[in-house]
Amino acid sequence: MTKNTKIALSLFAAAAAGAVIGMLLAPEKGKDLRKKIKDGTGNLTDDLLSTIKSGKAKIQEVTNKA
Repeated sequence: MTKNTKIALSLFAAAAAGAVIGMLLAPEKGKDLRKKIKDGTGNLTDDLLSTIKSGKAKIQEVTNKA
């Protein structure tokens, strides 16, 4: 794993943790909060997987050109 990849993943993890902490501190019902967290983490996971697939495709493209 390259240094840039590690930095990007660290920033992503920190942003996700910050979002969850912010949601936990917000004055909402527990049921509503859990639903928001579940929906949010699902979206983040989908975005992360999409970014990883895109990165792999670009790496493969550069490798093939080389």
